[in-house]
Amino acid sequence: MRVISRIAGLLVLLALLMLLIRGDLLSRSPLVILGQVVGVLLPVWARTSFHAGQFRVVAAPSGGPLLTHGPYRYIRHPMYAGALLLLWSTVFGHWSLTNAALAVTATAATAVRIRDEERALREHFPRYADYCQRTKRLVPYVF
Repeated sequence: MRVISRIAGLLVLLALLMLLIRGDLLSRSPLVILGQVVGVLLPVWARTSFHAGQFRVVAAPSGGPLLTHGPYRYIRHPMYAGALLLLWSTVFGHWSLTNAALAVTATAATAVRIRDEERALREHFPRYADYCQRTKRLVPYVF
């Protein structure tokens, strides 16, 4: 995985940390809280789909099979989708230009990371192109 992809992952974590430090992570809005809860539960569900020893923090294919069950049946990147849902829910709950800039930066960084990860997955799994035809990247049936 390229260094820029690692930096991209750190930018997402940094954006969430900055929202926490600014006191903008928690909300009283039920809609924001729902988005945040789903944003946390989606990656947890995705994590439970991995076989023992298959999960890695770095975006690189492991020796296991291509995941196509659990949330991976509907979207290719449920962990990134969850992180972005958590982030954008938080930003909409505490709107400011600073928070929006953090979210835009993290979203762009996630796009870079997804591009690098998909390149590696296409090289590693011959069936990945077919899987991409059946599933969307981040939002089921949309994108």
